[in-house]
Amino acid sequence: MTHRTLLAGLTGILMLTSVSVMADPVSDEKAKKIGAAAGCFTCHSLRHEDLKDGKKPIGPAWDDVALQYKGKPGAADFLTRVVLEGSNPYSSHWKNKVSGVAMPPNAVAINESDARQVVFWILSLK
Repeated sequence: MTHRTLLAGLTGILMLTSVSVMADPVSDEKAKKIGAAAGCFTCHSLRHEDLKDGKKPIGPAWDDVALQYKGKPGAADFLTRVVLEGSNPYSSHWKNKVSGVAMPPNAVAINESDARQVVFWILSLK
């Protein structure tokens, strides 16, 4: 088997996997339970709210994440990697919007399947 054949086969498997995940939408309740169990709400909220003390939230609200990434090719895969591996501390797209510097790796708190489900749900927010 050539590398090209192997790569084509793996690409097809990945595409089928992505389609099957997208075809099975996660309910609000299930996604919130997964997020709560993983500690996501420590830094994130569902909807953007200014804090009463004038400070910025630690991480972006999920509706802001949906607005930032909705419709962008590869967004679900990128955000799943961010959840599991953490974000680039030098990235500035949330600068002056949140108080956190970077998202820490969370692979010890959430598995890839659950992270992907939460990400697909976040991207479905309006």
